[in-house]
Amino acid sequence: MSDETKVAEAEVKQEPTLPADYKPLSTGLKFFYGVGDFGFNIMNSVENYYFVFFLTNCAMLDPALAGIVSTVGSVIDAIVGWLWGAIINTIKPMRWGRYRSWLLIVPWIVPILFALDYWKFSDNPIITAVLITVFYVASHCTWDFPYVANVSMIAVVGKTPEDRARLASTRGMWSNASKILFAYIFPPVAMLGATLLGQQNVGATPAYNYAFAAFVFGCVFAALYNVHFALTKGYEKEYTKEELANWKASKKGDKDSNSAGDLGRSIAQNPNVIFLMLGDIAKWIFNFVVGGTAVYYFTYVAFDPAMLANYIFATNVGTVVGAYLGGPIAKALKGSKNAVIAAFVLMICMLLVSRFMYTQMMVVVVCMTIAQAGYGLIYAVIPAMYGDCVVYSEWKTGKNSAGWISGLQVLPLKIGFFARGVVIPAILGAAGFVAGMTADQSTPALQEGIVNGWFVLPAILCVISMLILIFGYKINNTVLAKCQKEIAEREQGENKSE
Repeated sequence: MSDETKVAEAEVKQEPTLPADYKPLSTGLKFFYGVGDFGFNIMNSVENYYFVFFLTNCAMLDPALAGIVSTVGSVIDAIVGWLWGAIINTIKPMRWGRYRSWLLIVPWIVPILFALDYWKFSDNPIITAVLITVFYVASHCTWDFPYVANVSMIAVVGKTPEDRARLASTRGMWSNASKILFAYIFPPVAMLGATLLGQQNVGATPAYNYAFAAFVFGCVFAALYNVHFALTKGYEKEYTKEELANWKASKKGDKDSNSAGDLGRSIAQNPNVIFLMLGDIAKWIFNFVVGGTAVYYFTYVAFDPAMLANYIFATNVGTVVGAYLGGPIAKALKGSKNAVIAAFVLMICMLLVSRFMYTQMMVVVVCMTIAQAGYGLIYAVIPAMYGDCVVYSEWKTGKNSAGWISGLQVLPLKIGFFARGVVIPAILGAAGFVAGMTADQSTPALQEGIVNGWFVLPAILCVISMLILIFGYKINNTVLAKCQKEIAEREQGENKSE
């Protein structure tokens, strides 16, 4: 242990580093911060599972045009999606707080825009495709603001590493619980929509059930984000009419107001953010590639496609359990980084065991359920690490860039989403898969290619991400304690001078 570390640890033991405005987490925050993410993922699941199907079977777009709509919308969303945090940090705040305000009003715009993603506007496929793309981009851009504000509140509300880990863990548990329930909730809601809006079918498919479901789940998202707004009352500075009226004159003294230069310095002086983003990519690629490849394993390797439903249920339960344990494990291992590293090790081991025993289907299901628990833990804890980066950047620059830094975690998500569209077809192509291939046409080469893509490739990515975090991400509890202590002393000095 270095002398600097010993000194820092001694300082931590002698003098608590809690900020002057520290407020313990309420019972509601400890157990219910994340219900908004439950609503967000319920809403987003409509898109994940049914958007392309709606384009081809209800909007009646040919597959090529449907692919263009999906790709163009996703590309635009990826290009602009990471900017919302910068905007939140640089513009004039609203009265209920710089971040918290976005949880109240903006979510209620989303249900209308999201429902219009699932509307056949014209018998002309080009007109329909263009309008759906417009509303796709509009709905995503609108929900990205409250989404970024929501993850930023982890750093705003959680003033200690333990509090941030607890909030992130609870959020991860609620977020992943939505995956278990969606399959059971969607059918009756969609059926109700078809009944209320009229049984105008396209073939055998009700034409309006997706729009109705998108609207309903969009309203659930908005209502539950409003719950987050209520839960976080008193944890972020609110602004008076006078302060907002004189904002231009007073914003220089507001550490939460950032210029473009401040945002640049928050990254340039804190490379931990870059390493965290790079390490975060594997989590999303694991999620999308493993999820999208499972059907091929059960169809062409295990020859038991009916088992897929049980696999999905088991692995989603594993994800929820892992997310729930994220906070306690981070606390027990003395830091979020240590918990993430441990989860990556667990995932790598389970993936490799699955690869070497891929002919034993139940072994694979058990191992992948454990691996998904590791993913759930990482999913839950990573946002707390972004929150730690917020503290470190404030220590370095004197500015709180919570929205900007927390919003950057959207970028690995977008990269993982795109990787799914590239990696899975590449795996299948390299394995010799042909469209329309039946299970009895499966070959040893195809089976090897599928299991290598499902197990080995994600394991390699997990190893790379683990090494990036081990050697690149330097923030730990000792460093955070020093940062928070000096930030508190700085603020006390400023208050005395006033």
